[in-house]
Amino acid sequence: MSNITTAPSPVVLEAWFDLQCPDCFQALDDLRALREKYGDRIDIRLRHFPLAKNKHAYAAAQAAEEAVDQGRGRAYAEALLARTAELAERGEPVLLEVAAGLGLDAEEFDTALIDGRHLLVVDADQAEGQALKVTGTPTYVIGGERLDGGKSQEGLRARIEEIADRLLAG
Repeated sequence: MSNITTAPSPVVLEAWFDLQCPDCFQALDDLRALREKYGDRIDIRLRHFPLAKNKHAYAAAQAAEEAVDQGRGRAYAEALLARTAELAERGEPVLLEVAAGLGLDAEEFDTALIDGRHLLVVDADQAEGQALKVTGTPTYVIGGERLDGGKSQEGLRARIEEIADRLLAG
């Protein structure tokens, strides 16, 4: 037997986002504040839930997965969310511009969107979200509880903190 103590597992917060959703852009402030408060004690996982009403959201989710493969997933998602209106208006060229702006291989993004290499990840996220009864974005799942921010984000961060504190206290 060894005396090695392991750090407690971080609390997992799944954030179901549509990358063309202005409310998800607003929710980034909450995610930043949670990261600042909890550091590595919270594992925030961005999950894809492209809404049918946002015609470029599905491609945006695939592009975000390509950004993950290229090592800049979170930076890409945040940069793209800052341009939701432009994405709605101009579509896929915005996906490539954001990639290039972050120094990523935009040509590889274009190829990924054409060959559909990330479709399964996006489809699996969406199916899991539907099974969890996600209907709008942002929606959060933490400690088995689903918190719907699609209608209002009012008080959501406080509720997430309350659950995270309870889970971390053990």
